[in-house]
Amino acid sequence: MHPSLLFDSANFFVLPFWLLMIGLPNWGVTRRVMESFLPFVLLAGVYIYLFSMSLDPDSAQSFANPSLADIARLFANENVAAAGWVHFLVMDLFVGRWIYWEGQRTGVWTRHSLIICLFAGPMGLLSHIVTGWITQRFFADASVEREGSLG
Repeated sequence: MHPSLLFDSANFFVLPFWLLMIGLPNWGVTRRVMESFLPFVLLAGVYIYLFSMSLDPDSAQSFANPSLADIARLFANENVAAAGWVHFLVMDLFVGRWIYWEGQRTGVWTRHSLIICLFAGPMGLLSHIVTGWITQRFFADASVEREGSLG
């Protein structure tokens, strides 16, 4: 299968998961869908295929002892670039799923962190960590006091 078709398919494949987590986070269907590891298994399969298609003695040597110049040269190969992109898609979605479930568990607002994670996974993760810290530091006491006064 051509790497550009797998690249395009993987890009479209992850979108419904992001849309559910961002747009309908409390919907029962979203929760059921996000419980599954199947999307990661499928994407990992695509990644393994693309990665294996990019291996030859030269690329294996470059992967084994990488330099920045080697990595830049490797990413000029469509198979390597597609494998790298699918790697990003899998890992960003996995981090997004973690952010989603942490938000469901703790009540911390996640929409902004998920949107950032969709485009730049590590920044979305950092956003969620900071949001969780701010929520716990500045708003946790107020919510505990409100709950105590309501009882």
